[in-house]
Amino acid sequence: MDNHKRVHRVYCDMGLQLSNRKKRKTAKWRGDTLPPVSGRNEIWAMDFVHDQTACGRTIKMLTVIDLYSRECLAVEVDTSLSGSRVAQVLSHLIEERGKPVAIQTDNGPEFTGKALDQWAYRLGIKHRFIEPGKPTQNAHIDSFNSLLRTQCLNQHGFRSLEDSRELNNSWKYEYNWMRCHRSIGRLPPGVYAQRKLERSGPASAPTSNGTHSRGAAAKHRESPEILTLQVS
Repeated sequence: MDNHKRVHRVYCDMGLQLSNRKKRKTAKWRGDTLPPVSGRNEIWAMDFVHDQTACGRTIKMLTVIDLYSRECLAVEVDTSLSGSRVAQVLSHLIEERGKPVAIQTDNGPEFTGKALDQWAYRLGIKHRFIEPGKPTQNAHIDSFNSLLRTQCLNQHGFRSLEDSRELNNSWKYEYNWMRCHRSIGRLPPGVYAQRKLERSGPASAPTSNGTHSRGAAAKHRESPEILTLQVS
């Protein structure tokens, strides 16, 4: 077996070209500690979920939750979601409920790209990256995505992209306003968030374009209080 130094010398003498090694893309974790949240709009966590329609068309979903209230802020569905599109979704959420102190993501290419980085810098929002290889640091969004898959995606076959958007929007309504959560006092996330805002009277749920059962949410909106159906 030839010595590696001799092989290198032969390569140099014969003028052979060595293959150029591509620089490995490094994660953007900057050693930030991830303290527990203490208020609404303090940290929004994000991640992606993948599925497909009945005809085999791939769909991609961006999920966004508030780590304090556990509200589902968005389930954006499309065939492709770039960093610019993620920034657009977050800008729309800011118009509705205000600006978060920080956003928390993994080290996926959509999150580490220039588009989202420049957006966060321009608005003064801190972008927290979890440590590479430790998805448990973003456990809340992983738990939410697991619920989304088991209670919605695995229960329905999507005929089209629009059908997927309708059903995901319906499930989002049920999650926020009908499903109790142990960690927030066995309240639905939407009700918990409104109580923290010290609003008077019973919590009122926003309108929804549909429901998980295609009509059930409209029935619950007629009642004076939000009904709690499940406990996570």
